[in-house]
Amino acid sequence: MLNNNKNNWKEQIESLEKELRPIFEKIDKIVDFNQEKILNAFVKEKIGQHHLYGTTGYGHDDLGRDALEKVFAHVFKAEKTLVRPHFASGTHTLACVLYGILRPGDTLLSIAGEPYDTLHEIIGITGQGQGSLKEFGINYRQIDLLESGYVDIDNIKNHINKHTKLAFIQRSRGYSWRPSISVKDLKKIIFKIKSIKEDIICFVDNCYGEFTEKEEPLETGADIIAGSLIKNPGGGIVPYGGYIAGKENLVEKSACRLYAPGIGTKGGATGNFILPAFQGLFMSPKLVGEALKGGILVAKVFESQGYAVSPKPDEHRTDIIQSIRFEDKNLLKAFCKGLQKASPVDSYVDPIPSGVPGYEDQVIMAGGTFIEGSTSELSADGPLRPPYVAYWQGGLSYSHCKLGLYSALDEIELITG
Repeated sequence: MLNNNKNNWKEQIESLEKELRPIFEKIDKIVDFNQEKILNAFVKEKIGQHHLYGTTGYGHDDLGRDALEKVFAHVFKAEKTLVRPHFASGTHTLACVLYGILRPGDTLLSIAGEPYDTLHEIIGITGQGQGSLKEFGINYRQIDLLESGYVDIDNIKNHINKHTKLAFIQRSRGYSWRPSISVKDLKKIIFKIKSIKEDIICFVDNCYGEFTEKEEPLETGADIIAGSLIKNPGGGIVPYGGYIAGKENLVEKSACRLYAPGIGTKGGATGNFILPAFQGLFMSPKLVGEALKGGILVAKVFESQGYAVSPKPDEHRTDIIQSIRFEDKNLLKAFCKGLQKASPVDSYVDPIPSGVPGYEDQVIMAGGTFIEGSTSELSADGPLRPPYVAYWQGGLSYSHCKLGLYSALDEIELITG
């Protein structure tokens, strides 16, 4: 059972919620816009009952898969998409793009500083003997962020040379204390890159960012994007998989990496994946709106308690992650413990920091989610390293976000008094 001390916080939080109503109204408008966009894509492709079933074996002539990918193409303004259950994670999806496009001698340039931890072994920043890009002769460079956390646009020209094949732009903050990258800023970044070298492929990691704004990265000039279906576009119900969207030749190259040359986008059975993928996409704008509101409330409450938060409650948001800096590992642990207690699954479990594949530091994770590891559902995690930041994400409903917040505050209060 929850401690049920929420009455200790209820009056204060209700007061803070009143201040947030104008911000919530703006989010509702974005939800409405994206919901209409997705509905129009379904209508345009004449989705029917016959499209809701998958295939077995080789997956040839999969009507549902083809229709699903056309709907995703309309939504993301892509020439072609690859929406498949065979992607093990967002990291795997990103890797298929990188391995599919890059060749020995090419240079991969990370525009937004060091990428998310799970990409380090793929690039070759850490690890060896596993077939990293580095081991295949692909070079890596990165442009460090400004002290403000924003992309150093003026420094891009100093890092591009004739071997620079792909510019990688991580939209979300990952495990970094920096702003996520807005669509407005993406336009500026990509324009700058293309003005220096027109044929550079701009690849945006869109994880956590889908439907937080009215536009998506391909509308800013990006060539290809990728993301996970257990995040925003899965609507909280897609059990696995990922998507890639963009220029047709680049998506096909990525598909050849996922499957094999000669198979590409034409193969891959979908089993029971198609129906939840359609339904999850349709539900995703509402899910994202609820998650955004939950994150804003968390920011407002913890800021009122004197903690540093990013983004701040009134800042423009372009991903569903909310960061809270605790400066104390015990407070980080208490926060995660409290959130776990308010989870529908495994509420009785205490989160314990441990090693996680792809991460250098021990990580503490709270998330009693219906889909294992789903970050579209309410969850939080953070590496056990200073300044001990918790990364709150997701939330199937705003109401659940509030209950998770009450529980986390109760647990912290046991330490701070």
